[in-house]
Amino acid sequence: PVCQTYERTSDSFRYELYLLGPCFLLGLLTTEDYALPDILWSFSIWLESVTIVPQLVLLQQVREVENLTSDFVGCMGAYRALYILNWVYRYFAEDFVNWVGWIGGLVQVALYCDFFYYYAK
Repeated sequence: PVCQTYERTSDSFRYELYLLGPCFLLGLLTTEDYALPDILWSFSIWLESVTIVPQLVLLQQVREVENLTSDFVGCMGAYRALYILNWVYRYFAEDFVNWVGWIGGLVQVALYCDFFYYYAK
């Protein structure tokens, strides 16, 4: 398993640079109210949408994926894809609109698309 052989010094993906900063900036730009809880909520939505990127980069580099890992990533992607049904229901039943959550979720599903292609093969 990767957890037994992980070495931070060998990890080439710099999430601090590529994910945290841009997500915080998006959180600032897309918040509805500039109160700290709202900014942090927006930041968390954007960060959740890209948290799988380091795992996907690692899977791309390793090229050999354990069943448990691929099943986990597949379930995470399916969870987010099925969550879209909740958005559709809430939009039509409650007239609920959450652009930040919707766009963040769509970004996350788009990131999983490449993985789904190989997972379904």
